[in-house]
Amino acid sequence: MSRRTSGVVAGLALVAVAAAGCGQGGNRSDVDVMSSSATASPTGSVVDGKVVFTIDGVPDVVATVARGLDTPWGIDFLPDGRAIVTERPGRVLLVTAPKVEGGKPTETGGQVTEIGRIPGVAASGESGLLGVAVSPTFASDATLYFYVCTAKDNRVVRVKLDGDTLGAPEPILTGIPTGQRHDGGRLAFGPDGFLYVTTGETGDAQLARDRKSLAGKILRITADGKPAPDNPFGTAVWSWGHRNVEGLAFDPQGSLWASEFGDSKADELNRILPGQDYGWPVVEGKGGPKRYTQPDLTWAPDEASPSGLAYAGGYLWMGALRGERLWRIKVADGQVSDPTAYFEGEYGRLRTVVRAPDGRLWLTTSNRDGRGKPGAEDDRILLIEP
Repeated sequence: MSRRTSGVVAGLALVAVAAAGCGQGGNRSDVDVMSSSATASPTGSVVDGKVVFTIDGVPDVVATVARGLDTPWGIDFLPDGRAIVTERPGRVLLVTAPKVEGGKPTETGGQVTEIGRIPGVAASGESGLLGVAVSPTFASDATLYFYVCTAKDNRVVRVKLDGDTLGAPEPILTGIPTGQRHDGGRLAFGPDGFLYVTTGETGDAQLARDRKSLAGKILRITADGKPAPDNPFGTAVWSWGHRNVEGLAFDPQGSLWASEFGDSKADELNRILPGQDYGWPVVEGKGGPKRYTQPDLTWAPDEASPSGLAYAGGYLWMGALRGERLWRIKVADGQVSDPTAYFEGEYGRLRTVVRAPDGRLWLTTSNRDGRGKPGAEDDRILLIEP
């Protein structure tokens, strides 16, 4: 398969970053900035002293934020615009995008700094250090949340960030069943302030049918790991009957969307409603008894195997692993339509997609996860102008 390594866009637009500076110490790598001989006018506007980009719905890769990573999995952004990135074997990285001077990215702007490792990570198969979420009150509590697969269980831990150094993890939710596959792992704070957690059924499909089990679910918890007070069953469970959810995104109306791996018939994009049963393993894709909530969109697994999910500019953006493409999906009034694929086969397996503070997307490859065919620069974080 092909890999774009240079000259992939007609022009290079501004790369914005809200960071005041980059971390000191640790292991660093310079950011590789793609360019072409053509020129382009900046597409961003300045809002409160920061560059914010207009989204036209046609994605272009404008830079490589980082390269040479080992299966990057989770990304979330600090208030100053720098990103916290997890690698599945257990490293936590602080990543900055290239700085802008005179309307062009500088050669020395972006950097990757290791700020710590999460102890007790059992990285085997699909397990390891997975999702990360920055506290919505980070300015006052300096707290990060991680989804960790250990030898005994999967768990959510919180960690204080002291400058550019991680503190000791504090488990807040333990006892999630673990396995070498179908571990879920995505974390996202909702507009309600609660933490949403995706779990897989670890290959034991009947765990998705057991409401007392935390496997095969989407969970909703407080910052202390307790069930959110108005959850439908009085437990941490928000929705159930899931096979393996690795993508979460909220749209501006507050709807929660989740991307879910199917087996051999259909992958799914679901609008998540409290207490609803999404049918696995009785139903895969559309159909089945009416008591199961139907997916909003489905794909053949060789076109998707969906992981990361982000909302930006009227669209959901979904990374596909086996499908090796980025899906753009229109969202309006709680409905989704018009799935369109980009970058098919160009970068290999695509794991995580997140919206950066400047409106652009960060997209990770996952070619060193044991199932891909890594190129010389993999794994990478790509900067997408959507």
